[in-house]
Amino acid sequence: MPDLYQARLQRLTNPESYPFFTKIHRGIEKEGLRVTPDASIAQTEHPKALGSALTHSSITTDYSEALLEFITPVFTQIDNSIDYLNDLHSFTVRHIEDEYIWPASMPCQLAGDSSIPIAQYGSSNIGQMKHVYRQGLAYRYGRTMQSIAGIHYNFSMPDEFWPYCQKLWGDKGDVQAFKSQCYFDLIRNFRRHSWLLIYLFGASPVLDSSFIDKKKSHKLNELTDQTFGLPFATSLRMSDLGYQSKAQEDLNISYNDLDSYIQGVTTAISSCYPNYEEIGVKVNGSYRQLNTNILQIENEYYSDIRPKRVTQADEKPMDALRERGVEYVEVRILDTNPFLPVGIDAQQIRFLDAFLLYCLLSNSPELTPQECEEIKNNQQKIVLEGRKPHLELNKKGQSVDVKVAAKSLLTEVQAMSNLLDKAHGEQSNAPFNNKNNMYDQSIKAQIDKVENSELTPSGLMMKDVENGNEFIESMLIQVKKHQVHFSERGLSDAMDTQLQHETTESFRQQHQLEANDESSFEHFLYRQSM
Repeated sequence: MPDLYQARLQRLTNPESYPFFTKIHRGIEKEGLRVTPDASIAQTEHPKALGSALTHSSITTDYSEALLEFITPVFTQIDNSIDYLNDLHSFTVRHIEDEYIWPASMPCQLAGDSSIPIAQYGSSNIGQMKHVYRQGLAYRYGRTMQSIAGIHYNFSMPDEFWPYCQKLWGDKGDVQAFKSQCYFDLIRNFRRHSWLLIYLFGASPVLDSSFIDKKKSHKLNELTDQTFGLPFATSLRMSDLGYQSKAQEDLNISYNDLDSYIQGVTTAISSCYPNYEEIGVKVNGSYRQLNTNILQIENEYYSDIRPKRVTQADEKPMDALRERGVEYVEVRILDTNPFLPVGIDAQQIRFLDAFLLYCLLSNSPELTPQECEEIKNNQQKIVLEGRKPHLELNKKGQSVDVKVAAKSLLTEVQAMSNLLDKAHGEQSNAPFNNKNNMYDQSIKAQIDKVENSELTPSGLMMKDVENGNEFIESMLIQVKKHQVHFSERGLSDAMDTQLQHETTESFRQQHQLEANDESSFEHFLYRQSM
């Protein structure tokens, strides 16, 4: 175990620090397509009963009008996060007649780009901007890529953790600067080790044939009549079929510190890209994109993990980071697990907590161009053939067996899980026994997946296909199981009332935005670009 990591763990393994580890802040954003009973993408508008997609705090849309996005508040209790996601699903299924929420990351049956409706957000300037941004994504990358769903996991430590930690580590500078740098330390280590998350939680080894552009070459195998994939793949969502961009490949945005990161993203937002100039901005009176830059806005940057700060009214994300530093990190590489009703469970969250804290506490040297290339190559190996027997990764120029590397990394993360179990046992005044060592159990579940790749979500999905089931058929079975789960689970009267109130309030806020606009959309975009 690395000396620095071990030393920090030892200092934090004491009753004084335990409350920090029971107050981890978590937020989850989960996407899912609305689909018809025959597994086609829904062509209906975002249901009125779900409120305004522009202003609702918990139920919105991502790229497509059919791509629901559920957003939890920030919770410190894992069960609260899962319960809230269940409530949002239960509320939604009540109000989408003859439609389902697709359970997988890779989409249902598509009929080309025209079958994927772009999300609408009303007539306000900000609503129009959100629509035009998505129109730009369609011109730049095609709509099919934007139909892919996933889960984003937002993680942060409580505010009181940072001065305590800063004192332990002997740092005497500004607390927020220390906090921001620690989060960048976490991000660099996350990038080094994220291949493990893709192996353990990747759930997109196959896809429906309708996703494939027949005009472009691909390396997928035809597994059944309508299902394509790769025999040992884990997450095609993270391959060049998914969220990848040739325009962004050469950005080389630095994660070594906050200033370098902001500079890199800001440059991309303000630098024209010849291919996008050919598309044009406003053509024949209609907007095709917000601008011709490499990134229209910050959110277009397809990164595995992002440093984030909650923005204030009319504030840009980069300005928020520059002014007030990093507040939390957003993990963006998680596939939706189709075998779980809400796509993620408490056990996975516990492992993510331990993994992210390991990344935070471990030594994190700056990333060199050579290491960045190694990280990229390792990730793609896991994406395309992660369950292949005797697969090897490249670690600091040396080949290492995936199982050996995974077990070594899990051993180190397990030390963090032990601290988390002690902290939760102490805070609940419960004896340290099998009833409260759930973090350790989450590690053991991942070790089992390393020993037997068929236990991974991608392994389970591939086994289903190998048994002769089409991807679409298999996912429809899961859809109906989940529908029963949400129907039987029900929704409390209090939660139903709360969500109905949010629906009404979201429309009021949207109408107010539309009524308060005092400038033209053109002038609004000009101000946004300044």
